[in-house]
Amino acid sequence: MKEFTLKNKIRACYKQNINTPRVALTLNFSISNPEKYAGEYSLMNRLLLKGTSKHSSEELSSILDENAIELYTEMKSDYLRFRLVCLNEDFELALSVLSEIIQSSTFEEFEKEREKMKGELVAELDSARVKVSDLFTKTIYKNHFYGNSYTKILDEIDRVSKEDVIASYEEILKNSVKTLAIAGEAELLLLDKYLGVIAPSADTESSIPLPVSLKREYAEVIKPDANQAQILQGWLVPSIGHEDYPAMLLLNIILGASGLSSRLFMELREKKGLAYTVRTAYEIHKKSAVFSIYIGTEPSNIETSIEGFKEEINKIKEIPVSEEELKNAKNNWLGKQQFISETNSQQANILAYYSVMGKPFNYKQEVIQKVKEVTSAQIQACAQKYFTDDYVLAVIKP
Repeated sequence: MKEFTLKNKIRACYKQNINTPRVALTLNFSISNPEKYAGEYSLMNRLLLKGTSKHSSEELSSILDENAIELYTEMKSDYLRFRLVCLNEDFELALSVLSEIIQSSTFEEFEKEREKMKGELVAELDSARVKVSDLFTKTIYKNHFYGNSYTKILDEIDRVSKEDVIASYEEILKNSVKTLAIAGEAELLLLDKYLGVIAPSADTESSIPLPVSLKREYAEVIKPDANQAQILQGWLVPSIGHEDYPAMLLLNIILGASGLSSRLFMELREKKGLAYTVRTAYEIHKKSAVFSIYIGTEPSNIETSIEGFKEEINKIKEIPVSEEELKNAKNNWLGKQQFISETNSQQANILAYYSVMGKPFNYKQEVIQKVKEVTSAQIQACAQKYFTDDYVLAVIKP
């Protein structure tokens, strides 16, 4: 892997994978400021491919389709991501289109796209599982940018103007840390020609505040047509780079992210028959992270399920994880890392992700080593430290 810097100070790395017919590129722009209104950044992202000063959206689609170029934009909580995958021989064409979109998007079809976005969000929220996630997110990140959930977007999106979207994009373009990763076989000299001309990478400090830890909070919504109760319980926990990050990754595997072998699955589904789906998640943001437990169950089982959560949390706090279970969790996590980094596209995404999050491009190797070194005592200490009585509990029920 080769690391270098473009003439406009964009940090870049190139992972050469020879004899692969398609090359992948990921370019991230950091987000330094909260959006003015919920949904502003998401709408901006949707409009980036709706035409440039040179080509209409239809013409852009035609160019991409005719040359089998996959080009996407994605809005994350901490960065705006541009992704492309193309045949090696079309790399210059793909770069030219990407550069054009970044520099001269016209954000056409603003009203049409806003209405389309609203309709999609309303449809998504018809799912009780999405609805409980929405309720949980806006509660645990109350009054914070990370808490701009679907319902909050629907409340505020009509206040967003096209001028707001353009101003936000121009601010991100001008004042963002930009990181670039390529995987496959590529002509690197082309990068300065097409991407070295965009606004330089800036060493901008994020003004997004640290989320405030909450006292215990319960949030409930009645959904008359729901067939099941949906429950999410979670805590604010350390994020990427913290000394407890590797142990939190394994806690997630042990408790609920390893499918059939996880503790919550075995206890709440297999032994007690409370649900078909029960899982945990460790959701990372740059300034914070959330560890959550989810279950969908019969309304009559709400209290039993919550008590089941409590029992498993207390057990992992009080009884050290066995060496065999810890070894299995490590192997499970390490196996997943291989699975999610098989393709050039996946590799480019991972490299650029770590960099825009303020870590070295090859930070994954450091995390792998630290995960291998995690002890049972560290797992127990993390459970005791972070799984406190100050949690958010969100429930959707009929």
